[in-house]
Amino acid sequence: MASNFPSSMTVQVILADNQAIFRTGVARVLALEEGMRVVAQCADSERLKEAIGSLRRSVVLFPSSITQDLHELLDWVEQAGSHAVMILEHGASIDDSVLQRVEGTVQRSVAAPQLTECIYRVASGERSVQRTMIRTMPSPDRVGARVVERLTPKELQIIALVTEGSKNKDIAAQLGTKEQVVKNYLRSIYDKTGVSDRLELALYTVHHRALAEATERALPRNAKRA
Repeated sequence: MASNFPSSMTVQVILADNQAIFRTGVARVLALEEGMRVVAQCADSERLKEAIGSLRRSVVLFPSSITQDLHELLDWVEQAGSHAVMILEHGASIDDSVLQRVEGTVQRSVAAPQLTECIYRVASGERSVQRTMIRTMPSPDRVGARVVERLTPKELQIIALVTEGSKNKDIAAQLGTKEQVVKNYLRSIYDKTGVSDRLELALYTVHHRALAEATERALPRNAKRA
C-alpha cells in the first residue's frame, strides 16, 4: 500500500473492461485487498459513464480501448472528483495530451501487486504514469500459447466459466454434464496450468493473453456474464 494512504480509508474502484475474463480476474484480485472495494463493473463506455456519474470520488480503472474519445471520458472522471488509471493495450500508442491527464497507467499484463500499488498511489493523490511502458512492445505470450495447445475445447470452456465466477454445479448445467465430470476436468486443468485452485486459475488466465483470448472465444453463449 502507498505509505501516505490512510489505512482507515477504503478506495472505491470502478472497473471497466470489454474483456469479461480480464474484468472478473482483476475484480478478484482487488477483492483480496482490505482497503479496496469494487463498486461497479462496466463492459462499455456507456455503462462506465453512468457509473462515474453516480459513484463520485472513485478510482476509475479502464482500458485505452474503451472509447475513441478518451478526453471526453477523462472529463467525466474529473467532473466526478474521481481519479483515472488507464490500462494500456499491448503496443498501444497514446497521445501525450491524454497521458498528461491520467493519473496512473498499467500494462494489461500487470501483476497484482503492481496494480494495487498503482491504485493506492493514485487514490492518495500521487501520479503513477510511466511513458516508457507505451513504447515497449511486449514479447509474445509463448507460455499462454503453449498452455492453450495442451487444453481441450471443453477445458477451455470450463476455464472461461470458472473465471466468470460460475460454480461447478452451474458449469455442469450449462455444459449438459455432471458435476463430478466438471471436477475431473478441473483436476486436469490444474495439472496442465500448474495452479492449485479456482482463484489461481482465474489470475493465471488474466495474466496470459493467449489463454485469456482462447477462453473468451470458448465461453458458451448462454453463460452469465459478470
